[in-house]
Amino acid sequence: MSRLFGTDGVRGLANGLLTAELALQLAQAAAVVLGHDRVTGGARPRAVVARDPRASGEFIAAAVEAGLSSSGIDVYDAGVLPTPAAAYLVADLDADFGVMISASHNPAPDNGIKFFARGGQKLPDDVEAAIEAQLGNEPFRPVGGDIGRIQRFSDAEDRYIVHLLGSLPHRLDGLKVVLDCAHGAASGCSPQVFKDAGADVFVIGAEPDGHNINEGVGSTHMGPLKRAVLERGADLGIAHDGDADRCLAVDHEGNEIDGDQIMAILAVALKNSGKLKDDVLVATVMSNLGLKIALREAGISLRETGVGDRYVLEEMRNGGFSLGGEQSGHVIFADHATTGDGVLTGLQLAAQVALTGRPLKELATVMTKLPQVLINVTGVDRTRVKGDAAVTAAVALAEAELGGTGRVLLRPSGTEPVVRVMVEAADEGTAQHVAEGLAQVVRKELALALVSD
Repeated sequence: MSRLFGTDGVRGLANGLLTAELALQLAQAAAVVLGHDRVTGGARPRAVVARDPRASGEFIAAAVEAGLSSSGIDVYDAGVLPTPAAAYLVADLDADFGVMISASHNPAPDNGIKFFARGGQKLPDDVEAAIEAQLGNEPFRPVGGDIGRIQRFSDAEDRYIVHLLGSLPHRLDGLKVVLDCAHGAASGCSPQVFKDAGADVFVIGAEPDGHNINEGVGSTHMGPLKRAVLERGADLGIAHDGDADRCLAVDHEGNEIDGDQIMAILAVALKNSGKLKDDVLVATVMSNLGLKIALREAGISLRETGVGDRYVLEEMRNGGFSLGGEQSGHVIFADHATTGDGVLTGLQLAAQVALTGRPLKELATVMTKLPQVLINVTGVDRTRVKGDAAVTAAVALAEAELGGTGRVLLRPSGTEPVVRVMVEAADEGTAQHVAEGLAQVVRKELALALVSD
């Protein structure tokens, strides 16, 4: 059987892969692995459950809560909240674990289930594997007074908002901010916390109906936010995705500010305030070379990881580092969160505009993005990328051509017969030329290798 857990929990088409039956069984398995196997003493284990506003989240949450409570877990139903809020509340309540029901930036028909361990930490692979293994075992079925209870976590959103406000280095008084909430989980709390922080807030994408999450709005569709910022004469715009673990931004002229630029701004700010642990930022290999150059000039080291926020988190924990993230807008502040938090990131970015009195466009000049071209080469044997002599020689030749003004990254997909060819260079034309040349070599050599075998 293929592994049920992907890079971020169990995700798929609701009522397709992700049925009520599977949700119930996952909850029962998690109750054993994360609850009873890790709790000593007489008290029942406790879990926080939250979801984004997808219609399917209603039946999935009901199934998860039934599975947990029938397995002797007391459930705190936090309702519709961002993923990072669920993680925070697990720690704040000192619960044994948490469950978030969301498919993040995916379209509305999809949904997902992810688990957080005690303290709001993401699960390591071995714990996910243990939950999968437990699916084949008989569930734990207490009776009488040992059955778990379900109660509404009535002040969940308020606790999260107070936490966010407590992280601010400076209030946002006088700032005009447009928020795009992607018709998602942040539609209630993000506008409220920005207003409480003093900003003049205009909101779009904050009318979830269960089916419109991420539909033409949010961090995957930046056009509406850019238009709203220009129409309103705002200082900046903030875009979330469906579960609000991402943040992208727009400056007052409508220019997009991606995750790399946001991390550059915040890393320099934290270094200047003495709060950037060991003057290190953690980011993935897909971050723009311009980020590394900007950090080097600011006296900050870059630790690179594989693609995925779980690898960023792992490196941050191993080194005790305070800031990390991805180009996509997952930014992790270890002093305030255990996972990427789009609302927290937006607040911190806006606070830098307010604190410095400099527009976001000017702050973003700390980093110059190099042109980046990405080509997905399909129909090839991705397992041969690192061992093929012709491909290796072509990469070496491309790197020599670029010199110190660019870089090459070949990355096999983990799920499909695709090799991703990424090239950065000082100009778009050079990046495109080098990327197309490498893609041609990959297509020829790896396809020939498949035929010859």
